[in-house]
Amino acid sequence: MTTAKRKRMPRAERMRQMIDIAEVVFAERGYAAASMDDIAERVGVSKPMLYEYFNSKEGLLLGCIRQSRAELRLVTEKATVGAVDAEDALRRGLLAFFVFIRERRQAWSLLRHEMALIGTPAADEIEETRRQQTDLIAALMSGYFDSGSELQVDASAEFVVGACERLAIWCERHEEVAPDTVTAYAMDLLWNGLAPRAV
Repeated sequence: MTTAKRKRMPRAERMRQMIDIAEVVFAERGYAAASMDDIAERVGVSKPMLYEYFNSKEGLLLGCIRQSRAELRLVTEKATVGAVDAEDALRRGLLAFFVFIRERRQAWSLLRHEMALIGTPAADEIEETRRQQTDLIAALMSGYFDSGSELQVDASAEFVVGACERLAIWCERHEEVAPDTVTAYAMDLLWNGLAPRAV
């Protein structure tokens, strides 16, 4: 009597599964209290396999942050494709961000609550996420606005990212506020300053 061998999951798919489950465990328990044993058990793999993929618990956390950053970049870029003007592009980009943090609440919670407690590599990854969004907004401004000096563009992009990050934190306390409503709040404040520079 023979038994069929269990089909091996492709490496990229397995890595994604590990990251998705780790994100849940980190969000539930906090980075410090989360254990690789628990994550491995939930994934259905051995703890040595987790270490083979990520080297350490912090390596797994970095994997979570990098995956979230890549997904955020993708949804933000896709959202602004086909925008008819600067106002439409800004509104689409903001809405994509606020929808992302609502739908990926565990990832946002992880970043929000752990960034002050973890080591330098993770802090660097979180800052790289901010830098990514700043660069995207600066590029958007260059396409739609009379952008002035490069320094002014960078400063404006940093302002938008900082404001949106604080609004995202505010959204945690006001779950009843939908992403489109938060987007409208942000547009009311941001567009008045940007509108005169639209081309």
